[in-house]
Amino acid sequence: MPVLIPSPTQIEAAGNKPKLIREFIGRVNSHESHISIAHMQSPGGWVEPGQTPEFDEYTLVLKGSLQVESNDGTLFVAAGQAVLARKGEWVRYSTPDASGAEYIAICLPAFSMETVHRD
Repeated sequence: MPVLIPSPTQIEAAGNKPKLIREFIGRVNSHESHISIAHMQSPGGWVEPGQTPEFDEYTLVLKGSLQVESNDGTLFVAAGQAVLARKGEWVRYSTPDASGAEYIAICLPAFSMETVHRD
C-alpha cells in the first residue's frame, strides 16, 4: 500500500542567512536512506559552505535563481531549470539575487551530515 507522508520536517540549514528546508522524504522525516527529497527556500544573499558530498544531488528551481559553483566554473540556474551535481564533485550553492530562490533538492543516496563533507 502507498505510504502517505503527511507533512515535512523542518531541518536546520547551513549558511550565512536563515534558509528554510522542509524534508519530505529522507533520513529524518521518513527514515529513508536511499533518497531524500526536500523543499528549499533561501533568501537573497544566502551562501552555504562548499561541500564534496558522497551523493548525487538533483536540484529543480521553482522560483528565483540558484548559483552553483564548482571547480569547473559557475552555473546560474533559473526557475524552470535543473542542475545535477555528481557525488565526489566540490560544489557550493548560493542565491545572490535579492529575490532568493525556491527549489526542490533530491539526493541519491539520502543527504546526511556524515556524507556531505562541508568545507
